[in-house]
Amino acid sequence: MDLTHRVRQQFSDSAQTKLDASEALAEPVVRAIETMVGCLLNNGKILACGNGGSAADAQHLAAELVGRFEVERHELAAIALTTDTSILSAIANDYGFQAVFAKQVRALGQPGDVLVAISTSGNSANVIAAIDVAHENELRVVALTGKGGGTIGEMLHEDDVHICVPAERTARIQETHLLVIHCLCDGIDCLLMGVEE
Repeated sequence: MDLTHRVRQQFSDSAQTKLDASEALAEPVVRAIETMVGCLLNNGKILACGNGGSAADAQHLAAELVGRFEVERHELAAIALTTDTSILSAIANDYGFQAVFAKQVRALGQPGDVLVAISTSGNSANVIAAIDVAHENELRVVALTGKGGGTIGEMLHEDDVHICVPAERTARIQETHLLVIHCLCDGIDCLLMGVEE
């Protein structure tokens, strides 16, 4: 086995997936940026959720917004619903794992807030449940998916935003989701700070 070739192929495949996605995703990413900025300017907050690698992505997004991305600016209101082990374990124990995000959205979400729902397959039951609650409570949804969007792609409302990576491999979808998150953070900063470039 030529591991060097295999590693190079991973780099090549990842780069090609991102290039292939750039045209399809640019417009929904811009819509997501505008949606999130509108929320933040109206004193709203961003809630984010996902499982596994997508949980890490939710935390990454929240960290970039509350802390900073590439330039200094004031803190932005964002919460990753994946981080409080007491909340997660209590809800999972008492109600089942499917409810771990939905109950937090119900508790913390207000009309006008944005839920960033991340699922590579588009079929994560607890993310789907969170989207249902977000819709019930007048939150807008920015969904990051892949593999055609799954159930999540079918349940989004007209004013939601669907960013569906046109790929089947989970690793490639996750890598592209990370790039999308960086695009969101960069775009939010540009709009909030009046950057012209």
